[in-house]
Amino acid sequence: MSILLALAGNQNCGKTTLFNSLTGSNQHVGNFPGVTVEKKEGAVLKHREMKLVDLPGIYSLSPYTAEEVVTRDFLLNERPDGIINIIDATNIERNLYLSLQLMELGIPMVIAMNMMDEVRASGNSINISKLSARLGVPVIPISAAHSEGIADLIAAVQKTVQGKQPPSRLDFCRGPVHRAIHSVAHIVEDHVQEAGFPLRFAASKLVEGDEPMRKALRMSTGDEQILAHIVREMEEELGTDREAALADMRYGFIEEICRESVFRHRETREQVRSERIDRLLTHKFFGIPIFLGMMLVIFWLTFSVIGAPLQELLEKGIAAGTDALANALANSGMNPLLQSLLINGVCAGVGSVLSFLPIIVLLFFFLSLLEDSGYMARVAFVMDKLLRKIGLSGRSFVPMLIGFGCSVPAIMATRTLSSERDRKLTIILTPFMSCSAKLPIYGMITAAFFPESGALVMISIYLLGMAVAVVSGLLLKKTLFKGNPVPFVMELPAYRLPSFQNVVLHMWEKAKDFIRKAFTIIFIASIAIWFLQSFDWSLNPVSDSAQSILASIGSLLAPLFVPLGFGDWRASTALITGLTAKESVVSTLSILTGSATDAQLSQALGSLFTPLSSFAFLAFTVLYMPCVAAFAASKRELGSLKSALLTALFQTGTAYLAALVLYQGGRLLFSL
Repeated sequence: MSILLALAGNQNCGKTTLFNSLTGSNQHVGNFPGVTVEKKEGAVLKHREMKLVDLPGIYSLSPYTAEEVVTRDFLLNERPDGIINIIDATNIERNLYLSLQLMELGIPMVIAMNMMDEVRASGNSINISKLSARLGVPVIPISAAHSEGIADLIAAVQKTVQGKQPPSRLDFCRGPVHRAIHSVAHIVEDHVQEAGFPLRFAASKLVEGDEPMRKALRMSTGDEQILAHIVREMEEELGTDREAALADMRYGFIEEICRESVFRHRETREQVRSERIDRLLTHKFFGIPIFLGMMLVIFWLTFSVIGAPLQELLEKGIAAGTDALANALANSGMNPLLQSLLINGVCAGVGSVLSFLPIIVLLFFFLSLLEDSGYMARVAFVMDKLLRKIGLSGRSFVPMLIGFGCSVPAIMATRTLSSERDRKLTIILTPFMSCSAKLPIYGMITAAFFPESGALVMISIYLLGMAVAVVSGLLLKKTLFKGNPVPFVMELPAYRLPSFQNVVLHMWEKAKDFIRKAFTIIFIASIAIWFLQSFDWSLNPVSDSAQSILASIGSLLAPLFVPLGFGDWRASTALITGLTAKESVVSTLSILTGSATDAQLSQALGSLFTPLSSFAFLAFTVLYMPCVAAFAASKRELGSLKSALLTALFQTGTAYLAALVLYQGGRLLFSL
C-alpha cells in the first residue's frame, strides 16, 4: 500500500537534514504543479511504500507567501496520509505555532522533536510524554544531524498512519475566541462538507479573516453577515483585531503546555556560541569585509590551490581519451568529415566544458558549508542595510544568493517577496550575480591570461556584478521603481556543523546538473557549431572556418565589439551561442580555435584577446542577458514578453557600457 507523507516545519529547523536522512539520495526535485516553488520528493529508505514530500519551510498556514500557498494547497487538496511535523527543540514555542494549525487539518500527524542532543547538552529537558499527551499527537525526540531516533520516528509514523489516528485534540481555545470559532463552525458546517475541508481549520481561518477560505466556501450573504457579527463581537470583547486574537489564543496555549513540559535552565551552547560569533560576523563595519574575505579565500582554494590540480588531472584524462578515440577512428577508415565532427566538434566542445567539473563541485562544496552552517542567513542580515540603499530589503538577497548558482531558480525565488515592486526590481538585478554556468568562462580566461592571480580576478568579477547591481538599483530606484522596500524580518539560526550527508548530496546534485547539461545542451550546441563552422552557405566543406556560415553570422556583430577590445568574429559568435547556455562560450571557442585541450585553448586565446580585452570580455559575459531558460523564467515572472525583452536589453546594454568603460579606461590608464 502506498503511503503519502508530508514533511512540514519552520525554516532552519533541520527539515532538509531529516528529509535527506529519511530518503538518502533516493529523491528528485521539481516544482509544484503550475507554481515555480521547489518540491522535493523521495521514498523512505527501507520503506519504499512511503513517499515523502518535503514542503517549503513556513511559519503559518496563512496564504501570504508562495511557500505558504503551495504548502496549504498541498495539504488541503492532496490530503496526504500523514504529516511529519519537524520542530526545533531549542525554539519550541515558536515552532509549535505552526503545529497547532497543522493539527486543525485532522490529518494523522507525528511531531519530530529535532535537535534534542543540543537540549540535553545544555542541561535543559523536555517531558516528551506530557507534551505528547497535551498536544494529542505522538512526539518523537530525534537528532536529524546524527540520525538519532529516525527508526523510532518511522515506527511512530507507520503506527499513526496505518491506524488512521488523527490528532486527538483540535480545540485549544477558550473564552471569546472559543465561542467565535464554535459559532462559525456551526454556521458553515454544510459549506465545509461540500468543499471537503476540515471543519475546525475552516472555522478558525474564517474567524482569522482568511480571504481564500471565505471565497472557497461560497457562503450566502446572510451567513457572511452573521460571520462578520460574530467576529466583531469577539474583537470588541477582547479589545484587539481578529488576527491578533487567534495568535494570542495559540501562543497562550503554547505557553501553558511549555510551562508544564519544557524545563529550560539556560540557553543551549549553540545559541551562546552563535551570539558570540555574531558580534563579529554581523558587525556593522566588519560584516561585509569579512564576507568578502571569506569569498576570496574560497576562490583562492577553488581556482588555485585545490581546483587547478584537479582540473589539470581531469583535462589530461579527457585529452588521453580524445587521442585514443581519434586514433581508433583514423585506423577504422571512417569518413574524415565524420571524424572531424566527433573529435573537433563533440569532444572539443563537451570535453572543454567537462574539464571544469572539479571547480564547479569544489566551489559548491564551500558554499554548501557556509549555507548549512547558518552563515548565509547572517550575510542576508548584513546586506539588508546596503540593499535598502538601492531600494531593496535583505530578503532580496536570498534570490540574489541563489543567482550565484543559477539564474533560473533565483528568478523563480522572487515569488517569495511580498512587494510587487521589490519582486520586479530583484528580477532585473539578479542576473548580474555570477551564476555557476559562467565559471568555465572565468576558468578559461584566468588560465590563459591570469594564471598567477586567478583568485583576485575571480573576486573582482564577482564584485563587479554586485557593484553593477548596486548602481543599476540606484538608477532604477530613482526612475522606474520609486518607493520604499518592505520591512525585513529574518530568523538567524544557531551556527551548527554542516551535515556531511547534506554537503555531499548538494555537491552531487550540482555535478549531476552540470554533467547533464554537458551531454544535452552543450552536446547539441557543439554539433551545431561544428556544422556551421565547417560549411559555407552552399553547404560545401570549407578548409578555412573564416569562410563558413558561422563566420559570416559572427562578422555581422563583430564590429559592435571592436570598441570593447574583442572584435574577432569568433568572440562575438561565442557570445551568441552563450545564450543557449553560458558554458557554450567555452565549447564554441574550443571548436572555432581548433583546440582539443585547455592548454591549446589558452594558447589560441592569445590571438583573440589581450589581458585587458579578456577582462572586458569577462565583464560582458557576467553582465549581459542570461541564457534562454532564465529569459523564459523572467517572462513568466514579469508577466509579459515585452517586460522580459526590455529587461534583457537593459542587462545587455549595461554589460556593453561596463565592458567599454573597463577597456577604454584601461587603455587610457596604461598609456599614461
